[in-house]
Amino acid sequence: MFDYKDEVEYDYLVVGSGVAGLFAALKAARSAPQDKTKLRVALVTKANLEESNTRYAQGGIAAAVASTDSPAAHIEDTLIAGADLCKRSAVEILCEEAPTRIADLLSLGVPFDRDYDKSPSLELALGREGAHSAHRILHAGGDATGFHIEVTLCRAVRTCPNIDIFEETFVETLLLDGERVAGALLRRADGSIVSLSALVTVLASGGAGQLYTFTTNPTVATGDGMALAYRAGAALADLEFYQFHPTALVLPGEVATFLVSEAVRGEGAILRRVEADGSAGVAFMPEYDPRADLASRDIVARAITTEMARSGLPYVYLDATHLPAEVLRTRFPTIDQFCLEHGLDFTVQPLPIAPAAHYMMGGIATDTWGATTVPGLFACGETACTGVHGANRLASNSLLEGLVFGQRLVERVEELRVRATGGRFALLHCLAEQAAMAKVELETGNLTVIEETSANTFPDSELELTPAIALTLAALQAQMWQAVGLVRDAKGLQQAEKTLTTWLEVAEHSAQLARQQPGISETERRSILELANLVLLGRLMSQAALRRVESRGSHFRQDFPHTLEKWQQCLILSKPVLALLTSANGR
Repeated sequence: MFDYKDEVEYDYLVVGSGVAGLFAALKAARSAPQDKTKLRVALVTKANLEESNTRYAQGGIAAAVASTDSPAAHIEDTLIAGADLCKRSAVEILCEEAPTRIADLLSLGVPFDRDYDKSPSLELALGREGAHSAHRILHAGGDATGFHIEVTLCRAVRTCPNIDIFEETFVETLLLDGERVAGALLRRADGSIVSLSALVTVLASGGAGQLYTFTTNPTVATGDGMALAYRAGAALADLEFYQFHPTALVLPGEVATFLVSEAVRGEGAILRRVEADGSAGVAFMPEYDPRADLASRDIVARAITTEMARSGLPYVYLDATHLPAEVLRTRFPTIDQFCLEHGLDFTVQPLPIAPAAHYMMGGIATDTWGATTVPGLFACGETACTGVHGANRLASNSLLEGLVFGQRLVERVEELRVRATGGRFALLHCLAEQAAMAKVELETGNLTVIEETSANTFPDSELELTPAIALTLAALQAQMWQAVGLVRDAKGLQQAEKTLTTWLEVAEHSAQLARQQPGISETERRSILELANLVLLGRLMSQAALRRVESRGSHFRQDFPHTLEKWQQCLILSKPVLALLTSANGR
């Protein structure tokens, strides 16, 4: 079946070319064991190397680098945003290691903006975003931070001689050797099959924004890494928590996909109601939260949704017209250019905006070293669930998470390599022990199977009969947006789970045929495989959201609108059972 078989085992196989994957691959390639032999690293991405969610990150990256700030304050802000569901040890690692990771990016050449008003020191310019208590957001090119980080890391990776890059290459499945992940089966753009073996496989393939009709994510965000890990037996966590960015630009007749950075509100922009005559009305956020426009994203997004329902319009206004035009154009050149290209000038007119799917807080459950519950398999970035985000991600912690835990997983593997003096088999044993410890960490509390409650169960007679809608990406996105979106309830979630269960059977069958069918294009084949991954992930998300009978962070149940202490717990999903992990302090 294979027309290519790598005869040499890679030290690392990294899947994904966002900040997490690039940084992990680079760190791995530059790590040398005691014999000084360069490690072999394979980096696989299904598009070109430069295409990822990272590229479109506008707001910046958070780090307590100012003399007036501290990691302790950053930790506290992150914990508050996470609605009592963050894993404190992971948050402490994230915030305490942040300044060092920023130093790494500076040494690689990331051109972070400087505050020229403080010359001659030319200190880093720091912005502020919602739910941050201090100015700690670093940015590059104004609102092009992700682009500059991506370009810098890609340049370093492309010039690294011991990284083999596989672009336009789709991962069909993870290869198992017993219970250990031993590499992956890949399909290239020309249809050829590649089987790569690796001591360590790292999933860093990003999120799953394509689950929703409206999303800020690029088309590559189809949840592949989470689906691959689940099928290989890894545990997933916190899938009910999906963050919707409050401010995506609404253009007539188009799906809202362009992000208007939260940093615009950090500079002083105000959310306003739309009056009957179409003009910008009163500022409404003070009615919802004392932090007003700088409240956490879940609160702002739901407030906007409420205002849209009140007016019957698909948007509210984001008003920055009271701010100096020169400041706006200098600070947000990407937003300015995009708006002007679409006939809008945000320096003189308010922008129509609405929430859009943005970031998955949950993912592949890992320990603080990036290890999953499956030997040989690690994860980092949005694909992973380290516990740092809890129920609601603090703005600009995502790029940071990819850096911190991408670095840490390489550190741990190389520590194990040094410890494994017996060679390859000794290292495999150490990796198995690491996975076992990650599993024990998850099972610190009581592990019990969830029983559906009467509040979550509707007889089929009370559910709407699912119409004979063919499974398409658009149909899936509409179902998820309606039932597993910003506002949820038991009846809608159970209907969604029922529909997605039916669709999953269809999607898996289609995927199986697509893997074997020679007469279709590789673009069509990949779309079928991606859809199967999305349907699987959507079904798991609906299951988790149905079983969390409270509202917390980004998970809002209108039938259970209150946050309950007994639900300060983590939902863990793995084949074949859905289980509830309870720990004494939440995480």
